[in-house]
Amino acid sequence: MTGKNTPIVSVVMGSDSDLPVMMEAVTVLKEFAVPYEVFLTSAHRSPDRTTSFARNASARGIQVIIVGAGAAAHLAGVIAAHTTLPVIGIPIDSSSLKGLDALLSTAQMPGGIPVATMALGKAGSKNAALMAIRILALTDKTLNGALDSYIAGMARKIEEKQEAIECL
Repeated sequence: MTGKNTPIVSVVMGSDSDLPVMMEAVTVLKEFAVPYEVFLTSAHRSPDRTTSFARNASARGIQVIIVGAGAAAHLAGVIAAHTTLPVIGIPIDSSSLKGLDALLSTAQMPGGIPVATMALGKAGSKNAALMAIRILALTDKTLNGALDSYIAGMARKIEEKQEAIECL
């Protein structure tokens, strides 16, 4: 699955069962018209595929990698170990530990292997896309303007909700 143009953001997941969570990131990227790709790989079940993906992402034009994984959640760290691109990790609640294991695995990277860790689940997925957009907007004025409009829209929605409450 790929966006319309050459992808600049890669949305990676460790299992197809992570897709409902990762679709939050895809939805935001679509809203901002950021070209993306969706890639399935596993740090444990397909380590060669994961390493190859990470090592070649930059050469393919990818600028930011968003990674969702549950349980041991080593995927973001493994990818970060094989690329200099920004990696944003999303811990996914997919185990009996309710995502705590994924959160700790994603956040506890050794020094030198940075992974920006978002919140658990769908909120984290949405925020990962917004963080990727913020990174890209540093050098893209159009995207920066779209981000400003998005933020202003969130503020307007709060004001509208306040007006609705005042009518009670």
